[in-house]
Amino acid sequence: MTVTLITGGNKGIGFETARQLLDLGHTVYIGARDVERGEKAAAELGARFVQLDVTDDASVSGALATVDSAEGRLDVLVNNAGILGDGPVDGPTALRVFDTNAVGIVRVTEAALPLLRRSSNPTVVTVSSSMGSFWAVTNPERPEFNLPAALYAASKSAATMLTVQYAKANPGIKFNALEPGFTATDMTAALGTGRPVAESATTVVRLATLGPDGPTGTFTDELGPLNW
Repeated sequence: MTVTLITGGNKGIGFETARQLLDLGHTVYIGARDVERGEKAAAELGARFVQLDVTDDASVSGALATVDSAEGRLDVLVNNAGILGDGPVDGPTALRVFDTNAVGIVRVTEAALPLLRRSSNPTVVTVSSSMGSFWAVTNPERPEFNLPAALYAASKSAATMLTVQYAKANPGIKFNALEPGFTATDMTAALGTGRPVAESATTVVRLATLGPDGPTGTFTDELGPLNW
């Protein structure tokens, strides 16, 4: 079975991605900060749970050690955990947003690399955002043009760049970033309705199930490559 770890997997796109990958026969580990919520989500889906706070080095190390002990490898890592960081634009908020949305990717990926290298088809998928695309936010014809979210957008630019750099540094592992589409989740509740999580999770699942000859270092949405 394909062994998959999803950060922030107890709700939203991460939860639905777990559901769809379980249906495809994956062994799925749901990583979540809150033990009670994570265990509840895992039980509902028939997944496995690991306590994983992407902003905490010890938590990340412990989560990957648990996967290592049980499975001996990791085939797919989905970097899904993220926060919007709405409210005041100040130093503490910036540190919190970047710590979760960008530095968290580094923490988890670095801890996962030894396990991924034991896989015959290692894959890393990062849920980024077109809000981090210079092309999109400067294009009056795109919805991102009118969405002010400085810290979120900047941190997602970093997430996409990290994906490209990891792909270059690790040619034996596929690294791809994606824009999932405007989705109805807790994060977007204040912005109005979005589409069902099941629709957005399909792009994550597509990238999580690439074959050995699949692309790497890409930034895409459901329609194909996105400009940066």
